[in-house]
Order: sequence, then structure tokens, then C-alpha cells
Amino acid sequence: MSIAAYKRTIRESESPRQIERRILARLTGQLENYAVAYDGAEDRAGRLQLLQDGLHKVLTDNQKMWTALKNDLASPGNALPAELRATLLSLALWVERQTSVVMGGGAGVGDLATVNRHIVAGLAGEAPGPKG
Repeated sequence: MSIAAYKRTIRESESPRQIERRILARLTGQLENYAVAYDGAEDRAGRLQLLQDGLHKVLTDNQKMWTALKNDLASPGNALPAELRATLLSLALWVERQTSVVMGGGAGVGDLATVNRHIVAGLAGEAPGPKG
């Protein structure tokens, strides 16, 4: 099966919510792979090396996902309750700020992963809990 056919099959068999959950779960796993080493690095140079070694791409991909969510949440056709939209928009703005901090060498990859994990749980209809 070609990549295009595979993607089409996924789009046809998964709801937008399931697709969002799957993408965020993948990104969360990638962030978690870097979180301990990055947030525990003793100096900025160590963090910058991890960014260079692949974390920068993960952060960029995560930010793209949150930007897409933010744009969807802000669209007039979004059917979510206003209070939930406002909360999620606030989280999207926080993710933007926190991503900038991390890309600048500051700590916080684990915090980004935690927020994602909670959203993934919500999309799955589960109560968020500690990483298990």
C-alpha cells in the first residue's frame, strides 16, 4: 500500500479526535524521550546539544500541532463549549511560550510532555493521571 493510500485509509477510518490523540500521543512519547536528559542537564550547553540532536524537530512538530489546534479552536465553526475552547486556547498560548523557553536552552520539556499527556487522556475520554 502506498503512503498516500495509507494516509487516506487512516483519514477515512479515524475521527478527527482520534487523529489528534494519535498525533499528540506520538509527540508526547518523543518529548518524554528527551525530558529527563534535557531538564536535568547541568548546563545550557548540554541542553543545546540535545536540541541539536533531534529535540528541536520534536519541539517544532509539537508546536505545529498546537498551532493547528489553536487555529481550529479560534474558528467560528468550532462546536466545543466556549469555556473549554478558552481553556484550550490558553494552554496553546502557554505551549508557545514554553516551547520558546526550551528552544532558548531553558528547562521545561517535561512540562510540555505533561500537558500533552493530559490532553491525550482527555481526547481518550480518560481522567489524566501521573505518568505510569
